[in-house]
Amino acid sequence: MFRDIIGRSESAIDQSKLESILPGELPILPLRNIVALPMAVIPLAVGIPRSVKLIEEARTGMRIIGLVAMKNPEIEEPGPEEVYQTGTVAVIHKVVHTDDGALQVIVQGLERMRIEEWTATEPYLKARVALAPEIVEEGVEAEALRQSLLELSAEVAEMLPNIPEGAVAFLEQIRDTRQLVYIIAANMRMDIEDEQKLLEADSVNEKMRQLITYLTREREVLAIRKKIAEEASQELNKTQREYYLRQQLEAIRKELGESDEQEAEIEEYRRKIAEANLPEEAEKEALRELKRMERMPPQAAEHSVIKTYLDWLLDLPWNNLSEDNLDIAHARQVLDEDHYDLQKVKDRILEYLAVRKLVNERGIEEAEGHEGEVQEAMGAILCFVGPPGVGKTSLGKSIARALGREFTRMSLGGMRDEAEIRGHRRTYIGAMPGRIIQAIKRCGTRNPVFMLDEVDKIGMDWRGDPSSALLEVLDPQQNNAFRDHYLDVDFDLSDVIFITTANTLDTIPAPLRDRMEIISLEGYTEYEKLRIAEGYLIPRQRRANGLRKDEISFTEEALRCIIRDYTREAGVRNLEREIGKVCRKVAVKIAAGEIEQLQVTPEHVREFLGKQRFFFDAALRTERPGVATGLAYTPVGGDVLFIEATKMKGKGDLTTTGQLGDVMNESVRIAYSWVQANAEALGIDPDVFAHHNFHVHVPAGATPKDGPSAGVTMVTALVSLLLNKPVRADVGMTGEITLRGRVLPIGGVKQKVLAAHRAGLSTIILPKRNEADLDELPEDVREAMTFIPVDCIEQVIEAALRDHAETAEQEAEVEAPVPEPAVL
Repeated sequence: MFRDIIGRSESAIDQSKLESILPGELPILPLRNIVALPMAVIPLAVGIPRSVKLIEEARTGMRIIGLVAMKNPEIEEPGPEEVYQTGTVAVIHKVVHTDDGALQVIVQGLERMRIEEWTATEPYLKARVALAPEIVEEGVEAEALRQSLLELSAEVAEMLPNIPEGAVAFLEQIRDTRQLVYIIAANMRMDIEDEQKLLEADSVNEKMRQLITYLTREREVLAIRKKIAEEASQELNKTQREYYLRQQLEAIRKELGESDEQEAEIEEYRRKIAEANLPEEAEKEALRELKRMERMPPQAAEHSVIKTYLDWLLDLPWNNLSEDNLDIAHARQVLDEDHYDLQKVKDRILEYLAVRKLVNERGIEEAEGHEGEVQEAMGAILCFVGPPGVGKTSLGKSIARALGREFTRMSLGGMRDEAEIRGHRRTYIGAMPGRIIQAIKRCGTRNPVFMLDEVDKIGMDWRGDPSSALLEVLDPQQNNAFRDHYLDVDFDLSDVIFITTANTLDTIPAPLRDRMEIISLEGYTEYEKLRIAEGYLIPRQRRANGLRKDEISFTEEALRCIIRDYTREAGVRNLEREIGKVCRKVAVKIAAGEIEQLQVTPEHVREFLGKQRFFFDAALRTERPGVATGLAYTPVGGDVLFIEATKMKGKGDLTTTGQLGDVMNESVRIAYSWVQANAEALGIDPDVFAHHNFHVHVPAGATPKDGPSAGVTMVTALVSLLLNKPVRADVGMTGEITLRGRVLPIGGVKQKVLAAHRAGLSTIILPKRNEADLDELPEDVREAMTFIPVDCIEQVIEAALRDHAETAEQEAEVEAPVPEPAVL
């Protein structure tokens, strides 16, 4: 019966006969990773229970089933929504049972079909279908498409190795264009989506266009593959020829006695490897590479690569350790000689020394199940965080000097390539180890003090993430087996003391920050800067500029003049720079014979350094209503900022300027809303908001600013403007506000207070919940300043604003000279 339907040539399907025997409900078999095409004979492996049941029941009946492709081949038993709706009606020709209960089935596609309605999903899929034969066009276009398809098929067949010789001739004999399309498609390795799209096309011409597009792309791919294969073959022939010539050259060299030099080099490397006492893995790798080098001529490109690699392996200090000076008193003396104060950091270094001393003296070993605990205690990673110029980098040098270890430093600022840390693999031309291994080699010892500067400024791009590569380096439990990409063997970094520095913690990734012990180095007070200048900076600059101790000295008033009028910083870097400038001016006068020695006074400072650069301008800024003094925290320390408010005729609009961020803009809106809501209680005319526009500005306009801590300052500036009362010139304030008038705690209190102290402010208004942070302040700062803790905005306004009589008195006090802080 099916022979009558298919016809003798297996190309002409008898539609009427097929429709007459087509059951009303057709079993549907989903196919994984295959699209069944009409007229194609397809072998199928059926193993899913419901599919086995479908085949068993279909073979006992009409043997006609529907075949559809699955959209997602990973689904075990797809439903109606997970298969394509266009498929092929097929007949089962043969079924063979396998030992594992599966079936091997041979089916033949009869005609294209479309599913009209799904009728069942159990025990297997069933549906009502309709035959969907393609539209066969005739004419010039159809003939042109056919010829193009045959030509492309012939070209592709020539490029494919497994196509029989008579395949092209067979295709040319097929007169039925529809049969030609399906035979070509069935023998091409098309994607499921492309083959399904071909099946769903209703026009034979459209099917030919799709096949032509696919074959054109396939022809280009095969042409490129052929070209690559030919080039590789030519290169192989060239390599074989070179090898043959090198063998002849080697034989000639032996006759001339010129091979002794290479043998001597190999023996020298073998001797060095034996004497280096390398770890087992490193020695095995070195001998393997040496064996490779021994078998290749010196002219080979790989020879120099292996030689460089062996040099690196042998030059590394695998077993060379600096002996630690564990004398606690000596370490304390060295740290005190190099740095003033910084007691927390010094205590932490002494703790490290004490632990290491006790572990070594008492021979403490790690208990079973607690491996790594002793190593972690002895290998802590310290991170110094603070503004520029507070001594973070120089402190690392002092630690190395106190321990008697070598010191090395690596800057991470702007680093974007992971290979800077881990090195390049040897497959790359010019490959080198990472900067960690390079620094260890330069030190000549595997236990230096290693400072990683600017860890907060690491970048990241397509070349990798250096901060992720540092996770292994800065983990005491992992860095005993650090593997550089170039060396490709483990190197022990557990004895290295790693110290990182940063200006802020915000930009350090959390996993990296978690591996480090954070030690904050805050800004210095004026008193501390005086002591640092007298004890450290002046002697250093005196030596740097060739001056003797009796040739130059500074009065305390001169140093205060430099600190107040020519520097305004958290650290002492600019202070040292200005002292150095004064020393150079004195050196010129002494070298010219004008003077023999000089005691520098404030008058000399102004003569040598020029006009005053910094002024205490809080009194001038706040002498008019609408200006309040706020405190800010930046990565380079605390700072003082001024909030200015003004009003003009308008309709109640609010404008903000000064490069404010989103959070700070929200603070302005909150402050404005609170003042507007509480106008009557504050004695402000509520109608003023309807007939005036308001403008809030935060100088300097070129500096971006953000954060919520200026909320109380903004409220104070607006209330001062509307009440026409100036803000006290000696008051600085900080705190976040809410719409209900609460003052919330903020961060960076210590840095902000130190900045206020440097700027000459004497009274600080801060949130009550930040009172505990005042304990971190130096004693001289706490004694010199008055602190007003507040819970609500009303308390801020009461403390910051004064009546006109009190304001005049306050201004008179501000105009008087600022008293010097007591020297303790």
